[in-house]
Amino acid sequence: MATPTGPEPRWHWTRFLFILPFIAMFWVSSYNRVDPVLFGFPFFYWYQLLWIVLAAAIAGIVYKAEH
Repeated sequence: MATPTGPEPRWHWTRFLFILPFIAMFWVSSYNRVDPVLFGFPFFYWYQLLWIVLAAAIAGIVYKAEH
């Protein structure tokens, strides 16, 4: 009995965008400082929170590009 197969999984170039948050968070010396302060939060904290939002946006872009 043959099993139905779906479409072949594709590798889309937009998946390379996932490298950006990875590099941004593992290059600690780039954000290991206090200044500039934004709304009372040191740079160290708001930079990481910004990348949470950016990573979610990147995931949305990749999802839209693949579907």
